[in-house]
Parts: sequence; structure tokens; C-alpha cells
Amino acid sequence: VQLVESGGGLVQPGGSLRLSCEASGYFVGINTMNWYRQAPGKQRELVATITSGGGTNYADFVKGRFTISRDDAKYSVYLQLNSLKPEDTAVYYCNADVFLQIGVKNDCWGQGTQVTVAS
Repeated sequence: VQLVESGGGLVQPGGSLRLSCEASGYFVGINTMNWYRQAPGKQRELVATITSGGGTNYADFVKGRFTISRDDAKYSVYLQLNSLKPEDTAVYYCNADVFLQIGVKNDCWGQGTQVTVAS
């Protein structure tokens, strides 16, 4: 199973980006999907979560600015980033709980996509 992120880039403060992550390979389903981020010199932190039922949860530092969504038909998860701040600069990683077969799950990670917020 591969997770491939896209959509990162350089944006000015106050700007927006939309990150995408698509799963490919052999699997039978995807449970919870998450976005994490890691800034230079800092630990990786959870940004947002979306369950298979569509329930969402956000870190306090992105509430009201970021929106997570998923399209199960496309095996994809998205993160809409609005009102970006310089402190949002980080590598953003997609993470998913993937069912390789019924009853067998694997914790999968993407390679990351760089988001840089600077004027």
C-alpha cells in the first residue's frame, strides 16, 4: 500500500493550500485517516483526523482554519489549509489505518509534502 501526498508549496501568510493524499495498492478498506506535520527541530504532531464514518477531530492550533475530508471512492483524504501562518510551515504527512484483508490492519504513511508559509 502506498500513500502519495500532493499539494504542498510556498504560500504567503493568510493564504490557502489544499493537500491531497491518495492510497494505492491492494487493500480492502481504509479506516481512520490522519494528517500529521513535522516542523524542523520539532516532533511530529497530529493535525487532523477523520474516521470511516466521517467524524472529524482537530488539533487546537488549527481549529477553524483547516478542514479534513475524504473521498472513499477515490481512496483519498484531503486537508484544506486556510489563514495560513508562518508557524504552519512543516512537512505534512498523510497517515491511514488500512485493512490489507478483513481483520488485518496496517498503519501506512506517505512520504510527506512541504508546506512553507512566508512573505
